[in-house]
Amino acid sequence: MPKVFVIIVTYNAMKWAERCFSSLQKSSVPLDIIVIDNGSTDGSQEYIKTTFPEVDFLQSSENIGFGKANNIGIEKAYKKGADFFYLMNQDAWIFEDSIEKLLNVYHIHPKKDEIGILSPMHLDGTGKRFDPHFEMYLSRNTNNNRIFSDIFSGNIKAFYEMIFINAAHWFIPKKTVEEVGGFNTYFFQGVEDHEYANRVTFKGKKIIVCPESKVIHDAKKGFKRNDSEENIRRISMRAQRESRYLNPAYNFRIGKEKTEFYLNIIKLALKGNFSESRFYIDMFQYFLKRFKKIEAARNTSLTQKHAFLNL
Repeated sequence: MPKVFVIIVTYNAMKWAERCFSSLQKSSVPLDIIVIDNGSTDGSQEYIKTTFPEVDFLQSSENIGFGKANNIGIEKAYKKGADFFYLMNQDAWIFEDSIEKLLNVYHIHPKKDEIGILSPMHLDGTGKRFDPHFEMYLSRNTNNNRIFSDIFSGNIKAFYEMIFINAAHWFIPKKTVEEVGGFNTYFFQGVEDHEYANRVTFKGKKIIVCPESKVIHDAKKGFKRNDSEENIRRISMRAQRESRYLNPAYNFRIGKEKTEFYLNIIKLALKGNFSESRFYIDMFQYFLKRFKKIEAARNTSLTQKHAFLNL
């Protein structure tokens, strides 16, 4: 039986703790569980440690972010001999056969070395619909894999290749960790799963969804209610640019990026779109402080073995 380690980063997880951890106890595949708590204040630490003593609980003195905390768990699991790493959000839980069915797909896949990430089907908290994040990402690939058509016609396949699936439930083989590394510590929290998926693809590996394996992700889609549509758009544009810059397949050069900003700022101003020109000035100032850090993070992901991990 392969050694499967579940890694969960928690922050004020009391709302979901019982469902999350009790579901892991019922798994048909034995699981080792590592929790990294990011400084919760709701008493969930003591609840988890007392109610689920089998959990290897690591306490951070502060909130170190999603990626860095996951890296700590990955490092510990690797050193304990993990064959697979199951990264799961705190607002999530599994069914008895969820992991078993992911392993089944892994074993029947004709090119195991190409598997980067396996994902189950993410349902929302009701268990009756897709998690809205998952459904959005799933829909982006339908022109190529026709998964929705296959579901409709009852001709579902064992697995489908995807461009990206959010990291609420990721099943990662050991070889992926050895070749791709951990999460990019440039990010505190946001699009680190997109950046990791880009590196998986850059290494020639596949992101695969497994329709027979189902799980729950009790998440809400969207930004804070008080965010305007314009603010949401601008935050998204900045995050997309960061993700692009850090993609190892992208030809990033600081001088080139500066020139692109200059041209956009001038072009928009000449067209009389001063609001948008001002936005590009603000974004340029944001990235001026971060270009060197982005360059260093890219160098780490491109050149270091086990990037961002201490293995």
